[in-house]
Amino acid sequence: MNSHILLVEDEPGLVLTLSDRLRSEGYSVEALYDGTEAVERATHNHFGLIILDIMLPGKGGFEVCQELRQRGFSTPILMLTARTQMADKVKGLKIGADDYLTKPFEMPELLARVEALLRRGSRTGGEGPDFYDFGPLRIDMRRSEVFRDGSPTTLSTKEFQLLRYLIEHRGRTMSREELLKDVWGYSSAPSTRTVDVHVAWLRQKLENDPKQPKYIITVHGQGYKFAA
Repeated sequence: MNSHILLVEDEPGLVLTLSDRLRSEGYSVEALYDGTEAVERATHNHFGLIILDIMLPGKGGFEVCQELRQRGFSTPILMLTARTQMADKVKGLKIGADDYLTKPFEMPELLARVEALLRRGSRTGGEGPDFYDFGPLRIDMRRSEVFRDGSPTTLSTKEFQLLRYLIEHRGRTMSREELLKDVWGYSSAPSTRTVDVHVAWLRQKLENDPKQPKYIITVHGQGYKFAA
């Protein structure tokens, strides 16, 4: 279960209270105060849950929720608001929110809803978008399919697993040891060129110029990273 929570709230006191309590319960919390920044962070990072206030600077909570859903993200969203009108609750749920909590609320109720939504997200795979677009590439994460310039590109199971892992950790350099452990399941890193060979195969299938890759980059002496 992904216990990394994005908290989007513009009341500093509430951010401090919620962050401290959630962390004391074992969750990892990243707090933002602005709706526009929240869309950017949620798009490029994997969260198990988004706790989203409606009244925000930049983009409001409704707009943030709607934009993430339109982009294909199914991460559970718990909306917070001081509003009590039923119409606002209905609107939030219609545009894709998973739950709704009106301020002021009791902390045990929030924690119960957080736990329930995180469990639901782990069952439905709602930690990231259904697909990614990178230039001519479209990667369908649910169906394990890759398209290049609109045409299907056949990958082996392990090639797709490696690609998925690199995309999910894009921007971060992954060592060969990490890849062997997390993609191939090796408990120790044997002396092998397995990673290098699979990276070469992926480049042949995905890159316009495999010798000068744009997406799967070699970081000399460290490993590989996916550069979006």
